[in-house]
Amino acid sequence: MTSSAEHPTDPFGALINADRGTDYHRALNANSNQERHPMSDKPSVLFVCVHNAGRSQMAAGWLRHLAGDAVEVRSAGSAPAETINPAAVEAMAEVGIDITDQKPKILEYDTVESSDVIVTMGCGDACPYFPGKRYEDWKLDDPAGQGVVAVRPIRDEIKTRIEKLLADLVPAA
Repeated sequence: MTSSAEHPTDPFGALINADRGTDYHRALNANSNQERHPMSDKPSVLFVCVHNAGRSQMAAGWLRHLAGDAVEVRSAGSAPAETINPAAVEAMAEVGIDITDQKPKILEYDTVESSDVIVTMGCGDACPYFPGKRYEDWKLDDPAGQGVVAVRPIRDEIKTRIEKLLADLVPAA
């Protein structure tokens, strides 16, 4: 296992490399077979990607828009960028969702621990595992360096996944 001293962006002390079928992905698989702790009355969802500037911000924007106050929405990154990807901001604005007030945030241990659902988007290498939490790893293209034309399909795929997640978290009454 690689030490965090060799990877200063690893806030948890040990990188878990998603490409090597490592602890994180074993934990995802094991967690799917474990009994989960009941979620709070207002479930909390944490979206995580490396820079917290594109995918995770779009996902958080969609969930805030579609869930209203029914879900607590968080996002973070293992190596946050300075600003949100302008193409992600533009793509979301096209569908009436303003994410310009959001800022990339560092992924913190307490944020993961206090979330009911953790959705990773290409950063399984730096997300700690807590038994009983629901983990999902969404394979999505990275919008970094892409124009809005390339970001639109990513935005639309995220919306589809958010709709499925929301239906599971907050079933229709």
